[in-house]
Amino acid sequence: MSRRIALAVAAGVVVLGGAGAFALAYAGEQPPAVSNSAARYTAPDGDRNGSLSFVTDVTAPSGVKSVKVLAWPANSPFAKKGLTAKDMADVESATCEPSGAHTVRCTYSAGVGEADAKSSPRGVWHVAVLATAKDGTTTLNTEAADFMVR
Repeated sequence: MSRRIALAVAAGVVVLGGAGAFALAYAGEQPPAVSNSAARYTAPDGDRNGSLSFVTDVTAPSGVKSVKVLAWPANSPFAKKGLTAKDMADVESATCEPSGAHTVRCTYSAGVGEADAKSSPRGVWHVAVLATAKDGTTTLNTEAADFMVR
């Protein structure tokens, strides 16, 4: 092999290696992605408690550290001032199970008693999700899913 061909091959390897390293670095900095979210609300009926169930998929190249969930009425103060990651700091966490290479399927459920149902505002509610990746990046989706309280 001539010296010129060897240098061209070496330069090509360096360029491809650099591009690969850039792609890996970029992938590691991407915030979590929240998708396929759905919520289901069932009101209490007689002696039977109601429930709120929520499911979502979260994908993060570095892995998912935590997923926090908050249901909030559309006519609440959050609608005017906006929900922030700070507001989500002390809310409950979803339970997540691996469902792909960098994806987890997260579920959250809560019982709804008669007193809670009677004191809850009627109308549209939203479910907010704060997803935190293992590399520290976060995504806040304030309206990942909706449900109706009648």
